[in-house]
Amino acid sequence: MPTDFVSGQEMSRRFYSEAVRPVLDTAFPGLPHSAALLGRGSEVLGYDDAMSSDHNWEPRVQLFLRDEDHVRHADAVTEALRQKVPARFADHDTEFGVYTLSGYFQQELNFDLGQEITARDWLTFSEQNLSTVTAGAVFHDEVGLAEVRERFAYYPRDVWLYLLVAGWWRVHPEVNLVGRTGFVGDELGSGLIGARLVRELMHLCFLLERKYAPYPKWFGTAFSRLSCGPSLGPILRTVLRAESWQDREAALMTAYEEIGRNYNSLQITPAVELGIEQMCGRPFKVVWGDYVGPLAAEIKDPAVREIAERWPVGGIDQLREIMWPARWRGQLLAVFDTAR
Repeated sequence: MPTDFVSGQEMSRRFYSEAVRPVLDTAFPGLPHSAALLGRGSEVLGYDDAMSSDHNWEPRVQLFLRDEDHVRHADAVTEALRQKVPARFADHDTEFGVYTLSGYFQQELNFDLGQEITARDWLTFSEQNLSTVTAGAVFHDEVGLAEVRERFAYYPRDVWLYLLVAGWWRVHPEVNLVGRTGFVGDELGSGLIGARLVRELMHLCFLLERKYAPYPKWFGTAFSRLSCGPSLGPILRTVLRAESWQDREAALMTAYEEIGRNYNSLQITPAVELGIEQMCGRPFKVVWGDYVGPLAAEIKDPAVREIAERWPVGGIDQLREIMWPARWRGQLLAVFDTAR
């Protein structure tokens, strides 16, 4: 990466300070507003580099007005910015938009800010969408953007516990299959199962550290920045590189043990003891710990408990490939509708 690269967040901050804010101060002195870089783009997550600037990467800012000010001034503000803000800044095209907080979050999450966030809401927001409204950068805030973002900062405790339950269940049924498929000579199949288990173990780590996981492009990068990333990363790469099911199995056991220690250090439940098991006496070893039982026992919210019984697989991200766009959230809400 060139040493003179300026991140998208910093570029957008300069764009607001040097090009947008002076127009607002001159044409609309004293107008309360917030300004931020949220939404799409690697720069919002902080993962952009020089290559990112070859497409859809520009100095940009979202401006937020109070509802009543948006009604009175949005068109005039937009027109003033269109006329006076340069079309290019730092040799890049520029972009801006003028919103209300309610309108923007309705657009990004298909959610009415006037409502309480329920368990069914949390489980139908994709982690990627949650990250795009809670990451990024806020440059100025007079209308409560920080307060709204805080509402979505992370899952409430009982929803988090449920997602941990679902996360462990996505690992436990398949750990022995790495050996079973390899035993019949299917190293390709064993490798595929090993890779899927790596992905699920990584996602457990995001949950344990209470961080939203981004979409696949930046999933590994974000994982490497978790506190467990430097120690677990080499172990998980060994799983992916293994040429035999025995080596794959051994590396997965090591990873499972380390994640188990990380879990116990959080003291979410009484410490879970790990043991090595061989299902039905077969020559495949797995490390096993009963995380599901103690975690489920900690869930107090009746709505979450009912969802856990009716939909034990977790949140919308299990349907990521077809369901993560916000416009589909309404369809999935029916799955969690306890009134039915």
